[in-house]
Amino acid sequence: MTGRALLRLALQNVVRNPTRSALTMLGVMIGVAAVIIMVAIGQGAQGAIEERIKNLGTNMVVITPGVSTTGGVSGGAQSMPSLTIEDADLLRSDAQSLVAVSPVVMTRTTVVGGQANWRASVYGVDPSYAEIRDWQVASGRFIDEADIKGRKKVCVLGATVASRVFGEDDPVGQLVRLRDVPIEVIGVLKAKGQTAEGADQDDVVLAPYTTVQTRLAGRQFIGQILGSAASPDQLDLAQQEVKLILRERHGLSEQQPDDFEVRDQRQLAETATSTTQVMTTLLSAIASVSLLVGGIGIMNIMLVSVTERTREIGIRRALGARRGDVLAQFLVEAMVLSGLGGLIGAGLGVGGAWGVGRLTGWATTVTPSTVVLAVLFSAGVGVVFGWTPARRAAGLDPIDALRHQ
Repeated sequence: MTGRALLRLALQNVVRNPTRSALTMLGVMIGVAAVIIMVAIGQGAQGAIEERIKNLGTNMVVITPGVSTTGGVSGGAQSMPSLTIEDADLLRSDAQSLVAVSPVVMTRTTVVGGQANWRASVYGVDPSYAEIRDWQVASGRFIDEADIKGRKKVCVLGATVASRVFGEDDPVGQLVRLRDVPIEVIGVLKAKGQTAEGADQDDVVLAPYTTVQTRLAGRQFIGQILGSAASPDQLDLAQQEVKLILRERHGLSEQQPDDFEVRDQRQLAETATSTTQVMTTLLSAIASVSLLVGGIGIMNIMLVSVTERTREIGIRRALGARRGDVLAQFLVEAMVLSGLGGLIGAGLGVGGAWGVGRLTGWATTVTPSTVVLAVLFSAGVGVVFGWTPARRAAGLDPIDALRHQ
């Protein structure tokens, strides 16, 4: 029999028993829909985490002070006052693998303005900070070189600070007070949301580092230097170059350890990505159980169908059908049942993923490859679980099959 004839015959048998066919396909439909929804949730979560990591800064290199030790007792992370503005200036001029460098002078104070006040982190930075952190302004402008050189009393507010202090009003052009120092708001940053650890990136005030260092922080040493490598491939080279430059500037011998730390965001990205991949795989495995249950349903129904159609099989064999023809007939019928169930389940899965995203607010991502693989897998389930009934039908003795009542 030709493939077209086998397909036509399989469709006729499916249409002939619509209730049985629908019940047979139900398990496959549920399985495929569940797989697509679960994978969509997992991929959506992975995409959201990757976007948050990207928001931390593209190819960012973070330099922080080292750990001080007094009397054999460690002072904890970043306890050694070892970084200065001059370190940042030297990295900017000498580090060939860094395309941008910004010192970060950190303090925390209450922002008073409008009709409210809000305690926030204040970072003294230079114009390169926006490039390193991939941060844009929603209104107004960012800090420029004139602000740095003139130690101007200006600042840019994060979205959270702007909304807490000014509500719905536009802060640009208004004054806020930081430790009794009047500061003009020149811009508002676009919202970035939370980090992978749950910290609010928008709860921040940015000002020229010269202003923060002289008027707010009041100390020579700085808490951080940020740099940006030209590409992800340059991150290792950038870290090595930073270490060489800073060790030489700090006068460290080969036997002395670094008095600073250099790291990037790759480890965080890899950890978060691997976690979501494990979660997606686990969810897919759980959902795939439904497909196996659907396959068992197909096998049971096909075994019943073989018993009911024993006489029909005998007639076909008597008219010259070979064992291979009977085997192919039942295999194609099982594939049609599972394939149709897979297509309907794919539609339900796509709709279900969209509905889950709308109802819960979760990020869900349905890719064409996921849908295609789910449907192909469902057809494969039909072949695997339809094999035993098909072999049983092909193995029937024609004489005994004709005698079957």
